[in-house]
Amino acid sequence: MEAVAFWVLAVAAVGSGIAVFAVDSMARATFALLASFLCTGAELLLIDLHYLGVLVVLMMIMEMLVMAVFMIMYMMNPGGLMPMTMTHNARGAFAISGAAFAALAAGIFAVPWPERAGRPPRDPTVALGESIMGPKMPVMMVIGVAILATMIATVVLATHRGRYDRDA
Repeated sequence: MEAVAFWVLAVAAVGSGIAVFAVDSMARATFALLASFLCTGAELLLIDLHYLGVLVVLMMIMEMLVMAVFMIMYMMNPGGLMPMTMTHNARGAFAISGAAFAALAAGIFAVPWPERAGRPPRDPTVALGESIMGPKMPVMMVIGVAILATMIATVVLATHRGRYDRDA
């Protein structure tokens, strides 16, 4: 069942990634890119990287929604009301992307893949954090909470009205 879900999500991620360049609107392209990232986040959840999967999903939802707002505000054709193309130099881009795909696909078969040396860690998120940050991981966790508190405080202090003076 997990293998079927993996392949369905993989095809959906690639399909929505292609749709980014096929749709007629920057807003639609933004939401197609969001769909691709959501499928990728679900793939991470499937391989038991829960923290990274949720992080990708939450970050990409917020990032793409902000991007969509700015696209609608500043683009000349946000809703696709006038025909437009999302690609420039289509032949050159196709040649470069085809060559890159062929090189990467050939690398899959040309590289000798190592055999698994041991068992997977009990908690892959902790193992990933320790391999990236080493002994500084607790410091980064505290800094992350401090950054979040700073963002919330900044938003609260930026509003000139308080909670109870909405009618004023």
